[in-house]
Amino acid sequence: MNRRYPERPFTGVGAIIFRGSEVLLVKRGRPPAAGKWSIPGGLVELGESLDAAVCREVLEEAGVQVRTIDLVAALDRVILDSEGRIEYHYILLDFLCEIVGGELGAGSDADECRFVALDDLGRYDMTRGTEQVIRSALERASDHGPGRIRVYAAQR
Repeated sequence: MNRRYPERPFTGVGAIIFRGSEVLLVKRGRPPAAGKWSIPGGLVELGESLDAAVCREVLEEAGVQVRTIDLVAALDRVILDSEGRIEYHYILLDFLCEIVGGELGAGSDADECRFVALDDLGRYDMTRGTEQVIRSALERASDHGPGRIRVYAAQR
């Protein structure tokens, strides 16, 4: 089924990954959000678990392996065209994750990826709702206690 003008919603997953006071963002390389920054993620494939989808998408887009910790947001995203028809419809499930391996680098669907200081999020042209989801995940991360979230040092 085509993503544009779908017959039903698509299910997508996203990963919110912190490194100290920074969060991992990717610059989208494809529509509908090409050129905008968001958390790494993508569509769940037929027969794939949510956990496997998150891990696969982050590896494909950012080159790192992750472990999911907790579900932090369940959202729907409906995008209408200029005539008011549903052009895109996604159900999005965003997970707090931690990096367990790999080397940071933009992959298949991302033009760029980088850790961004939480204080600098407002400087990025992000997809709708991304900053709110990140802030919510930050609260959830603190609920897991000190030392629960690993700090990842990017390889240069």
